[in-house]
Amino acid sequence: MDMFSGDWLGTLDARIRNAGMDSDAQSFDEIRRNLTNPPCVTADEFFTAAAYVILAGGFSQKTAKRKHAEIMDCIAQFGADFDRLIHLFRNQNKIAAICKIWENRTAYRDAFYACATDDARLDFLGTLPHIGRITANHLGRNLGLDVVKYDIWIQRLGVLYARNPALHEKINNANLDGDVRRACDDMFAHLVRETGWPRGYIDVVLWKSAQQGLIKELI
Repeated sequence: MDMFSGDWLGTLDARIRNAGMDSDAQSFDEIRRNLTNPPCVTADEFFTAAAYVILAGGFSQKTAKRKHAEIMDCIAQFGADFDRLIHLFRNQNKIAAICKIWENRTAYRDAFYACATDDARLDFLGTLPHIGRITANHLGRNLGLDVVKYDIWIQRLGVLYARNPALHEKINNANLDGDVRRACDDMFAHLVRETGWPRGYIDVVLWKSAQQGLIKELI
């Protein structure tokens, strides 16, 4: 089976689902549905999505989901109480960011929807506490924007798709290189033509496949 074909991606999607790994903050079905027909989230839903991507950075999905559930339960009972939350997750910067987003969730949500384009919405998300450019793409996708998260796995796949060994030296998870991004975008455009799936959903399938070692070419 040819790599980067529609059949190849469909097989990866099926393997992930059969293994019960088809989730991020949302299930794969929810992600695909939200990207196809974007919802208009409430302020609380906006906060919930932001808190998850803040917690997810640097942690396994299992850990992020568990800590996110604990923090959401605490906030539901006591509000964004820093002293209580820091006992659940001992990262002061992340907890401070979560508290600030909770306190300003309505204003942030309204500002997000006031942006005229998806690019403007991503730029806005990147200004939120503890939300960098890559995390903004993750959050944007979870809010229904058909965008991709150019993390290290996706960059490696994009370079592999480009068949340009010189690009390997430009892979950088902290500072996305323009040539590497173009290679990734070319890969996504090809896979959209192959499958008809949203770019953001293809991103999720590729990321999970790479993260779980299903794509042996990256190992």
